Amino acid sequence: MQDKITKLFKAIADPTRREIFHALVIATSALSITQISNQFEISRQGVTKHIKTLEEAGLVYIDSQGRERFCNANAKPLKELNEWIKFYEQFWDDKLKGLGNYLDSKNT
Repeated sequence: MQDKITKLFKAIADPTRREIFHALVIATSALSITQISNQFEISRQGVTKHIKTLEEAGLVYIDSQGRERFCNANAKPLKELNEWIKFYEQFWDDKLKGLGNYLDSKNT
């Protein structure tokens, strides 16, 4: 089973999925799959597959109301992804600082 970070990276790796997620984030209310599909030049089935990937990553949740399905954004999982990235950002900052210190010591 894929871990959360892998699912998040998979979900945001595709530009269409990022656009769908962005549209849901800025929407003032839930959007139906039809409303989302109308914003893209791909089939409704294609949009549905993208939404399923976003849902599996926890970035979207779906409410069914009768025959219609409404999508809502959930940005909370991005916080976990941000924490993962921060670790590596700090790692590389430390490495570059160490390299800078080493180079400075060689120049004196």
